[in-house]
Amino acid sequence: MRYRLTFIAGVAVGYVLGTRAGRERYEQLRKAARQFAQNPAVRNTCETAAQSGREFAGKAYHAVGEKVGDKVPASVSDRVRSFRGRAAGNGVEDDWGTTNT
Repeated sequence: MRYRLTFIAGVAVGYVLGTRAGRERYEQLRKAARQFAQNPAVRNTCETAAQSGREFAGKAYHAVGEKVGDKVPASVSDRVRSFRGRAAGNGVEDDWGTTNT
């Protein structure tokens, strides 16, 4: 209950401060966020982090697969294989909008 009240208070404070700042400040913040996201260094860092995450997930998949073995139902293992096949597909883009480079 305490967390719910904290969340509601945070939303209320954010709303009040947001309405005082006005539309112009909102547009300034939006423009700054867009410029930050379009920065090549930021994009490269995000891409590197995404690639590292994919590699780690692949290693974890194999490690778990070796330990679990045949204990996983066939319906689950087939579904995981279909996800991996789709991700390895053509290498253009994944479902998250990042390239598979």
